[in-house]
Amino acid sequence: MSQRNTLARSLHDVGLAAWFGGSLMGAIGLNGAAAEARDPRERLELSSAGWGRWAPVNALAIGAHAVGGIILLEGNKARLAKQPEVQANTAVKTAVTLAAMLSTAYSGVLGAKVAKHADEGGVGATEPRPGASRKLKRAQRRLRLVQWVTPALTGTIVVLSAQQGEQQRPVAGVLRGLR
Repeated sequence: MSQRNTLARSLHDVGLAAWFGGSLMGAIGLNGAAAEARDPRERLELSSAGWGRWAPVNALAIGAHAVGGIILLEGNKARLAKQPEVQANTAVKTAVTLAAMLSTAYSGVLGAKVAKHADEGGVGATEPRPGASRKLKRAQRRLRLVQWVTPALTGTIVVLSAQQGEQQRPVAGVLRGLR
């Protein structure tokens, strides 16, 4: 008998899509567009304002992804218990998800530090101006790297999720083992 997890899969997938897409668009689109502002002070203000508006939506997306994932784990306990490849994928996917959550949180911390020093301006959201304070330079340099970590990790989760979908296809002998 087939079990449907449409709501859980939707929470999981839509949450992940928003998390991945938002982080990638922010790094490329928002930070890139903010760097085009004429006034160097506006560059950091615009970027910080945009990320500030996105943060609650991103938190909701991450929460939806996590809740959907937990429900899917519960619904697939039997598969998880009997299929070593599913266990391996789930362990890796969980570790990557936790790393993505940490990189997202760290990006937020760094973004808040940049926002506190927005009056110093910048070449861009992640590129310090000559003469910027040491604190702003450090936060921007770290943010320049970390802004790419989250889309890389969430993109990896997309791939691992696709692999899990493939693992649900019936394989000779697997269905007998689940009875």
